[in-house]
Amino acid sequence: MNTYDVIIAGAGPAGLFLAGELAEAKCSVLILEKAEDPHSPLKLLPFGIRGLNAPSIEALHRRGLLDQLELHKRLQNPFSGARGKQAGHFAGIPFEYANIDTERWPRRAPDAPPTHLLAELAELEAVLTRRALALGVDIRRGLAVDGVEQSGDGAMFASRGPRSDDAAARRVERGGGVAVRAGGQLFRAGWLIGCDGARSVVRKAGGFTFEGTEPAFTGYSAKVDIADPEKLAAGRVTTPQGMYFQSQPGYLNMQDFDGGASHQAHQAGQPLTRERLQTVLRRISGTGVTISALHIATTWTDRARQATSYRNGRILLAGDAAHIHSPLGGQGLNLGLGDAANLGWKLAATIHGTAPEGLLDSYHAERHPIGAKVLDWSRAQVAVMRPTPEGRALNAIFRDLVNTRDGATYFAGRVWGIGA
Repeated sequence: MNTYDVIIAGAGPAGLFLAGELAEAKCSVLILEKAEDPHSPLKLLPFGIRGLNAPSIEALHRRGLLDQLELHKRLQNPFSGARGKQAGHFAGIPFEYANIDTERWPRRAPDAPPTHLLAELAELEAVLTRRALALGVDIRRGLAVDGVEQSGDGAMFASRGPRSDDAAARRVERGGGVAVRAGGQLFRAGWLIGCDGARSVVRKAGGFTFEGTEPAFTGYSAKVDIADPEKLAAGRVTTPQGMYFQSQPGYLNMQDFDGGASHQAHQAGQPLTRERLQTVLRRISGTGVTISALHIATTWTDRARQATSYRNGRILLAGDAAHIHSPLGGQGLNLGLGDAANLGWKLAATIHGTAPEGLLDSYHAERHPIGAKVLDWSRAQVAVMRPTPEGRALNAIFRDLVNTRDGATYFAGRVWGIGA
């Protein structure tokens, strides 16, 4: 019988890290991932670049995983922390290391890991996958969750398949559990965790309320060939129509303040063509620039929503399934890893019957306010980036603040996950 202590939907960083935490605590874990192939060019540099903050770095370091990440050892961090250099940004407004007063933060041990590092999504997922597999996690790809039913009274669920975990089955019989349909198969477990992203099937099937704000813009990330690159200015360029930026020649990022309409159309099946990208780039840049070839492109928005509760009975949410926001500032990965680190040991103790009363409920109590704070951080950046008179006025004020010692210290502490 396909019986486990925990089923996790989604094999992204949050799901993989959480699976490793649970397996380390002697829980049987199944990951169901809808994508058959974990590889994607969007997970590779430069699209797949992510910033790890201090809590994430420390969590990886404690588990012996940080040394397995190679990218930060060979790639120069543009926010390197060298004095006089850019240390990070808020809404594209840079703050410099020379302005940061690190004495205001709790002192760190001399051998403590860094406060911020670059990571590549593909490499991080590979490291977390190796750990999960080594600990006995069952990862099944190409199986999308399409049905969920939970019971709290120890009810039996029919299942089929080659795997059986007798200990997990006994625990499910005693306490109830969840039945999950995926790819024509039926699995059962004591608990189900949705780590299946912004459009989470588990969140919808589990009856969670997802509240928040609608988008102001459509974001574009694309690899293109530009016939006349001299027509585009260097760096991050803000215009009355939006923003464009080339992180490397041909790697294009844009923000079009259309209320998210283009992203919605793309999600509904409208193709993202070379002509469409060229039209948007010409309008935002105010030039006649020509895109001669499109290699890959995706859209995203600043839609910001959060589940009002991270738990409904034996179903829990973590990562983007629990909260979504724009990728501005690179907080999403760290927020998901933080969810997993908080939930893993608490759920394991609950499964083994060693948890004190209310321990599992503290997951929502502790992580929900942190998620809400990150969503507001994202919304604030959008307000500062709006190509309106009000947005430009805010931007000018924030530039003045960021260039002060108090301001740079505050923004660095928020971006790096340290300080207040």
